Amino acid sequence: MLDSLDVRLAIQQALERGRPVVALESTVLTHGIPRPTNLDIAREVEDQVRQAGASPATIAVLDGRFVVGLEGEELEQVCRRPDMRKLNRRDLAPAAALRWSGGTTVSATMLVAKAAGIRIFATGGIGGVHRGGTGDVSSDLTELARTPVAVVCSGAKAILDLPRTLEWLETAGVPVVGWKTDTFPEFFSVGSQFSVSARVDSAAEAARLIDAQEETGCGMLLCVPCPREEAVPSETVAGALETAQRQASAAAITGKELSPFLLARLVELTGGATLRANLALLRNNAAVAAEIAIALVS
Repeated sequence: MLDSLDVRLAIQQALERGRPVVALESTVLTHGIPRPTNLDIAREVEDQVRQAGASPATIAVLDGRFVVGLEGEELEQVCRRPDMRKLNRRDLAPAAALRWSGGTTVSATMLVAKAAGIRIFATGGIGGVHRGGTGDVSSDLTELARTPVAVVCSGAKAILDLPRTLEWLETAGVPVVGWKTDTFPEFFSVGSQFSVSARVDSAAEAARLIDAQEETGCGMLLCVPCPREEAVPSETVAGALETAQRQASAAAITGKELSPFLLARLVELTGGATLRANLALLRNNAAVAAEIAIALVS
């Protein structure tokens, strides 16, 4: 698959010169944020990274090529094409062989970022263990257990079983680190009843932890709470989610289509509040990741 890796020149030069680079995923653009807002937030997130002093490397698959550092027209294509697939780690070999195009999930983005030499990656929320005892566990978790890339996020998506997700990460040896917080963020909401396994209060501390964690051979989560001004009360999310889950069950929606469906319904059921929170945390996480990326090369 490495033959399909296509690192754009600006990112390649930044890595060769020891400059800070932040990887960004693209499934949030192809399947998470509605059009045309997806293109706006893609540009805004990249701008957050640049303004902080790092280079953004948005990753996607285009005609079987694993592109690292989408350029202007490519970013527009990813955000506008209706036929983009949702690609996790399992799908990368078929994508390369069959020349698929699609957005990369957390697991796929981690794998490609590692191959390109990028150590830190910013996203909204990771996948995890689904509710209801279905046995559905996101490949994001298994990737964190075997790929040493630091993932800056706002915890796991609120539609998931958070206690079981945290238990899975503990069993796999993946640190769940709070960025200036002692509690695990609930994605759209600021905090939760669950504790993180460690806390850092500066980019320098985070960089030292990433350096140490890479020696274990697995990744780590660095969890940043949603900005308070856009955070949604957890009880509001819980009520909307209960309704959305009933609707998904009635429509027999499962597998990789479930998360996009639930997240879209939450936007509608909360009058857009969860979308505003999602956009805010994406920007904020990118800025935090850029700050840490700079500390990693200092």
